[in-house]
Amino acid sequence: MASTGASLMLLIPLLVSSLMAASAGNFYKDFDITWGDGRGKILNNGDLLTLSLDRASGSGFQSKNEYLFGNIDMQLKLVPGNSAGTVTAYYLSSKGATWDEIDFEFLGNLSGDPYTLHTNVFSNGKGNREQQFHLWFDPTADFHTYSILWNPQRIIFSVDGTPIREFKNSESIGVPFPKNQPMRIYSSLWNADDWATRADACIRSSGASSCSSSSPSSASTSSSWLSQELDRTSQERLNWVQKNYMIYNYCTDAKRFPQGLPAECKTS
Repeated sequence: MASTGASLMLLIPLLVSSLMAASAGNFYKDFDITWGDGRGKILNNGDLLTLSLDRASGSGFQSKNEYLFGNIDMQLKLVPGNSAGTVTAYYLSSKGATWDEIDFEFLGNLSGDPYTLHTNVFSNGKGNREQQFHLWFDPTADFHTYSILWNPQRIIFSVDGTPIREFKNSESIGVPFPKNQPMRIYSSLWNADDWATRADACIRSSGASSCSSSSPSSASTSSSWLSQELDRTSQERLNWVQKNYMIYNYCTDAKRFPQGLPAECKTS
């Protein structure tokens, strides 16, 4: 059962690197609260955005602009205690029946249980590419940075600069890759009692000091990330995370794919 109330606060400075620009933002200028019936609020002259969840519903917002490739950091401090049944999501998504999407989701937990960090990649409306992790620190004790690097060759998910997942462009073997549809940035706090068992969160930006703040921040004004890949040290860190903290990988779930694992799994 979800807790009766939870809140998510988002602060800026906000910086998103994209093909168009690296933009420091203001929530009034760059984002719209899209649902929540007053549970989402922009405060402090646009420097603070808060989302809340109560018995009625949650809340969410989206960026005004769309981005084709980008490098985004989101700083979050998750809410401690019992948040079972709630989901805090931060993701990129396009529209339409054949949408693309890149997901970070935090599945609410019972008090004392570890959080589950859920990731997924959709291309042409198809997902089923879940990887889930426990974290090597207490995500409720302080802010940590959760990053998405998306360029034409790969998608890299990172936590505090440590890569946890890489999804490579495998179009050469017939696997669709999200590279043609611009996507908006979304964040939401919602109740998912029907499937989530572990998370709730806060989000912030650098320099912020509240319970949580989200900021696509610390992105470089250069476009070096457009060709960025994992070097040897980063690959070793990714291997360490996946060996010690990954709790689910669709590429090893043979029961789920009785006709054979997805093609990209065979080249990973």
